[in-house]
Amino acid sequence: MSPGNSSYDLIVIGAGPGGYVAAIRAAQLGMKVACVEKDKTLGGTCLNVGCIPSKALLESSELYAQAKHKLSEHGIGVEKVSLDLKKFMERKEKIVKQLTGGIALLFKKNKITPVTGTAQIQKDKQVVVTQSGGALTLTAPHILIATGSRPTTIPGVVVDQKNIFDSTGALSLDRIPKEMVVIGGGYIGLELGSVFLRLGSEVTILEALDQILPGMDRDLGKNLQRILEKQGMNFKLQVQVNKANVKKDQDIEVDYDSVDVQSAKIKCDAVLVAVGRKPYTDGLGLSEAGIQTDEKGRIICNENFETTCAGVYAIGDVIAGPMLAHKASEEGVAVVEVMSGKGASVNYSAIPGVVYTWPEVASVGLTEEAVKQKGINPQIFKFPFLANGRALVLGEKEGFVKLIADKESDRLLGAHLLGPRASDLIAELTLAMEYQACAEDIARTIHAHPTLAEAVKEAALGLGSGAIHL
Repeated sequence: MSPGNSSYDLIVIGAGPGGYVAAIRAAQLGMKVACVEKDKTLGGTCLNVGCIPSKALLESSELYAQAKHKLSEHGIGVEKVSLDLKKFMERKEKIVKQLTGGIALLFKKNKITPVTGTAQIQKDKQVVVTQSGGALTLTAPHILIATGSRPTTIPGVVVDQKNIFDSTGALSLDRIPKEMVVIGGGYIGLELGSVFLRLGSEVTILEALDQILPGMDRDLGKNLQRILEKQGMNFKLQVQVNKANVKKDQDIEVDYDSVDVQSAKIKCDAVLVAVGRKPYTDGLGLSEAGIQTDEKGRIICNENFETTCAGVYAIGDVIAGPMLAHKASEEGVAVVEVMSGKGASVNYSAIPGVVYTWPEVASVGLTEEAVKQKGINPQIFKFPFLANGRALVLGEKEGFVKLIADKESDRLLGAHLLGPRASDLIAELTLAMEYQACAEDIARTIHAHPTLAEAVKEAALGLGSGAIHL
């Protein structure tokens, strides 16, 4: 779409969870907003080829796995369970279309002008948008960069989206691989690896470090690996992938070094590269506009998200911090409130992280390792879901709630969950972190029975007078 008037109060570059939320909040605050997006649909990586489609596939694959392996425990007999991969993928696309269309309606409701094309920032605060029919120039006193990130590549492994995939390609596979090698043991690799494991692939995770989920509490990675191994997933840790050779169509050989073997090989018919993401700033003209970046290519900004070019701001995956959609959204709200003269900030010590395997992993605050490195004297307690009535009813016995508090003040420092619906349970603990609650505050809060949330209360009790059901 081409705007009728090229002068705005704010130009947002990127319509992902950071950009579109910032655009909407700015419009609510009375700004005239244009939002430039290079793709035809709004929503960015998260809605189109990231968070939403991956969770749709995880949900469908989990139901498939339950029908094949778990329903019999409930006395429910299901014969000849089958999978329609085409319909499986169509459901994902339907959800994506509904949500991206919803953003378009929100833009219309808030009178935000969407502009399709690639943006380049000029020295004079103009933004030149290259479109299929030519170029368009927009002007505004405030420019916000929210262009997100893209998958990281590794030498010797060429992503062709036919045999060797990144996360985008894996979300649209038209076949179920017999043997899939996943390079990277972070949340993307484990989530997509879980999808294809449930659908019948033999999945092997190759991770360079000595644990999966690097950066999270070691208890989470260690125990999740044990559970996923029971589900059939294979792991090779402390390996360095050298190359992946496609011998012929769907016949791939991955060459790697490990702590035990030099130049080991593993054969497969699909490779997923999931070694992280990097800021997407191609073509923005950062250096020309005087916008500085750090050694990792992230845009440098101050506490108000303003870059080294006055009036130009940046949020989300293009700046330092965890690459999470909800972090970008919070920054999007904060930055436009700063522009409007309102005081706003983001509490980076209370940003939850979730891994949507089954069981799920969720974490907020400091890990046990970080607490000890800071020299804090901690009190730590773990309450197992095995002792929670609702978890037993659900047939989900694995996992725990691990809480870390300052031994002297009882203030909650970190919470780490492995278990059913951890993604929902972490919200209570994030709220506790936000308001600097003590473990006793959680322990004295009445939790409905029978619920999974009672495990959170029991863990808090364990930091004080003692858990009741353990």
